[in-house]
Amino acid sequence: MSARLGARDLLDLVLDPGTFTSWDEPVDISGHPESYQAELRAAAEKAGTDESVLTGRGLVHGRPVAVVVNEFRFLAGSIGRAAAERIVAAVRRATAEGVPLLAATASGGTRMQEGTPAFLQMVEISRALMDHRAAGLPYLAYLRHPTTGGVFASWGSLAHVTVAEPGALVGFLGPKVYEALNGKAFPDGVQVAENLVAKGVIDAVVATEHLPQLVDRALGVLVDPPAAPALPRRTGALVERDAWESIVATRAPGRAGVRDLLRHGASAMVRLYGTDEGERDSAVLVALARIDGQPCVVVGQDRARQSETHPLGPAALRSARRAMRLADELRLPLVTVIDTPGAELSQRAEEGAMAGEIARCIATLTTLSVPTVSVLLGQGCGGGALALLPARTIVAAERAWLTPLPPEGASVIRHGDVEHAPDMARAQHVRAGDLLAAGSIQVVVPERDEDSAADLAVAVAAEIGQALSAARAAVPA
Repeated sequence: MSARLGARDLLDLVLDPGTFTSWDEPVDISGHPESYQAELRAAAEKAGTDESVLTGRGLVHGRPVAVVVNEFRFLAGSIGRAAAERIVAAVRRATAEGVPLLAATASGGTRMQEGTPAFLQMVEISRALMDHRAAGLPYLAYLRHPTTGGVFASWGSLAHVTVAEPGALVGFLGPKVYEALNGKAFPDGVQVAENLVAKGVIDAVVATEHLPQLVDRALGVLVDPPAAPALPRRTGALVERDAWESIVATRAPGRAGVRDLLRHGASAMVRLYGTDEGERDSAVLVALARIDGQPCVVVGQDRARQSETHPLGPAALRSARRAMRLADELRLPLVTVIDTPGAELSQRAEEGAMAGEIARCIATLTTLSVPTVSVLLGQGCGGGALALLPARTIVAAERAWLTPLPPEGASVIRHGDVEHAPDMARAQHVRAGDLLAAGSIQVVVPERDEDSAADLAVAVAAEIGQALSAARAAVPA
């Protein structure tokens, strides 16, 4: 782990030079017992700060942002009443001024010298943060080593985007306390930032020196206004394609997927991992991004990460619902990308509420207050596909398709074998062109036989950009 930066050093690293303005009022310690006052004075001398948090406002690449930064050298970054009141005041001011909030934690939690009155302040911090989020304002958190206790269980776990320092100890209960209470050591490797990313609790591990770039990318999506779409739209008549030929084509290894769409059609991307509630399924990809200049939240089924041994499971759809909630709260358009051979069929999926997750995705997507665009990019099989489909605008690639079951499964039901799968595909009106003719989708992007994955990705991204731009223009000023 790199050398620990103090709170002021971190502010100097992240904020544009000379732009930081402190919001902190002097701390009055006169009401505390003399012995505790002596501790506070010694802590201030050691840390070079008057409390365990510094707050204020500055610029990140010219964008205003409010900051709340822990100083660990001040009594292990613990949060007493004065520190908590300072945090609450800063969050409330950020909300009133309409600016994003960036927090950097490094704390052992509640300050034991102040006991329950300090402990209860975690509620007020959480209340202020939820009001900030309810105002549609972004909240980013950087968890530094260590972040434990009441800090992790309140403002360390309430951000839209949460990243952590490499190797940071991040956990609810400090390992020393656990060992003292239970007479055995806490298992190694659990309360480590990298493990929490793998488990879907936080979004990423980011080296301190790379934090400014991450904040810049995130604010580029969350704050910067949309640009005019610039990618060339593809024109031309659709080709009368055989349904089975389309199905075979979308199963090919070189077929464009959601990663190609983001790689060639998006910018300022920030990946988010998992549900932030302890689940992660790589079959779904979630990101903040700008597609053809349009800021949005993207949730896409990643065909490259789905297989017979790793199908699209319930956790993937819970990650999708996290993306939907983020879009609604941040007042950003949502783009869903459908490309799946089907949802998981197993005991684990049944007990993990697969059917319920499909239903909840559909229900959430159909009731969002922000513009929504669904992209039928390739395979669209069953409830797993339907879960991400019902947007206000649906764009499909020409060879994309949608079925209630894989054609092989439909063939088994109708004929008792899989040999009739091509005939079932032709009979079930599965093609994008069929869906367009029925009015079920709005746009079909023509495909060319010579298309590379990048070519198709750019063509689809252009239609997404147009749809998002049109949706924005339709909203009354």
